[in-house]
Amino acid sequence: MPRMEVLATPAAMRRWRHRVSGSVGFVPTMGYLHEGHMQLVRRSTGENLHTVVSIFVNPTQFAPGEDFERYPRDEVRDLELLRLAGVGAVYLPSAAEMYPPGYQTYVDVEKVTVPLEGASRPGHFRGVTTVVLKLLNAVQPQKAYFGRKDAQQLRVVKRMVLDLDLDCEIVPCDIVREPDGLAMSSRNVYLTLEQRAAAPVIRRALLEARGLYESGERDADRLRATALAVLAREPLGTVEYISLADDVTLEELSGAVRGPALLSTVVRFGATRLLDNVELG
Repeated sequence: MPRMEVLATPAAMRRWRHRVSGSVGFVPTMGYLHEGHMQLVRRSTGENLHTVVSIFVNPTQFAPGEDFERYPRDEVRDLELLRLAGVGAVYLPSAAEMYPPGYQTYVDVEKVTVPLEGASRPGHFRGVTTVVLKLLNAVQPQKAYFGRKDAQQLRVVKRMVLDLDLDCEIVPCDIVREPDGLAMSSRNVYLTLEQRAAAPVIRRALLEARGLYESGERDADRLRATALAVLAREPLGTVEYISLADDVTLEELSGAVRGPALLSTVVRFGATRLLDNVELG
């Protein structure tokens, strides 16, 4: 197996990129890798001659009081998983490398960042789009792989790539779930045993609404209410939002659902926010 290189600076990442030829796939992560991440990695290694994975817990996408300091980290384990997966390079920059003294440039995508996570976490997407652009600039991949679980993030990144004429294909990848349906997330480790047992209610709620949609129901309010009624039966969960929105613009729908739509929710279990979604139509 070829040696995996670990690169700690933008300059080192660019030097590696200039040395290799053939297609490069890229998987951006914040580390603490789980099977969801590894499916993205395997998709990339299967479709490209080289794969780069970044590990960077990006401080600019965390608001004050969020879990930046306690976000789970296990760099040694992550690097071993990536080595065994045949990754060519891991980009592992520090915050000081990414945001050196005097840093003052950010990327703002507008309308699609306003609802949902944008409303709940002001400034979050400015941090996401800025770091993703910096990563893409350093890695220069032909393809970058993003999971559908972070549905709004996927749409925001696609909008940025389109608007800024970036020469990179954004590849959406399906949500990877635990056997009981809970979407895999690094934050699932925060859950108590009782909360973890209750959390699959999120998936059940979304599937209940999707089943109603597939049986012919098109009223947006009824579909939202169906999911909400299932979530309301779980006392450990607090619903932060339930949304049925246009699949592209993420504008909230009213009346009849006439085209592809995204049904998404965030439910809190204690201090832990869990998000999930299903696509309709």
